[in-house]
Amino acid sequence: MHATAVTTVVLAAFVGLVAFFWPFVVAPGRFGTAYAPPLIFGVLLLLVLAVVFAQIADGGIDSKALAMLGVLSAVNAALRPLGAGTAGIETVFFVLVLAGRVYGPGFGFTLGCTSLFASALLTGGVGPWMPYQMFGCAFVGMLAGLLPRARGKAEILLLACYGSLSGYLFGFLLNLSFWPFSTDPGSSIAYLPGLPFTEQWHRYLVFDATTSLGWDTGRAVTNFVAVLLAGPAALTTFRRAARRANFTAPVRFDPPAPAG
Repeated sequence: MHATAVTTVVLAAFVGLVAFFWPFVVAPGRFGTAYAPPLIFGVLLLLVLAVVFAQIADGGIDSKALAMLGVLSAVNAALRPLGAGTAGIETVFFVLVLAGRVYGPGFGFTLGCTSLFASALLTGGVGPWMPYQMFGCAFVGMLAGLLPRARGKAEILLLACYGSLSGYLFGFLLNLSFWPFSTDPGSSIAYLPGLPFTEQWHRYLVFDATTSLGWDTGRAVTNFVAVLLAGPAALTTFRRAARRANFTAPVRFDPPAPAG
């Protein structure tokens, strides 16, 4: 990616981290419970547009890549109802991982957002949790585009391990979005404003492990198996599509043929 696109993606990632980790900085109040989700959603939409426009301006994405983004978003929106809600099984992450790997972190970030947005509209899952889910999937797709180089079986194993790790990462981030408001303040794992960071962090780690570790494990296993089984064919298909679409082909003007 060029400098403008990199700066935009970094800014978007920073805003996402702030949206998740604010409980360790400020205490929740009326603003946090009532106004944060719609505000985050509005900012997120602007960031997605900024990432797309930055990549268009830098030549990293064109109309063909946008068409691919739309197709993969629709595929993920259709896949999600097949597994969501059953023992943590999620069927969208392996597409995010593989597409982010092939098309880059900016594409992966945008695909994570658009996939969850389309899925929420399709399944009626619109609610205050949606912007956090969009950001969580955006991080999964973005980080896949930043993984080190590898080929063959090593690449598939790398992506499978990352897919498994991303299952835990997604759950870890999503729990942060409701932890300050969902637990009895008298509990030893509840969020308590004013506690030192180390104690607050320990409370959250215990909360995450005791409330969603099993669910996140189901997601992690699903991702690992899906990437191992479908990864080789999907990577080949995505790379073939990228070559045929020729996303980054330079524009060349040939001189006109001589008359006669």
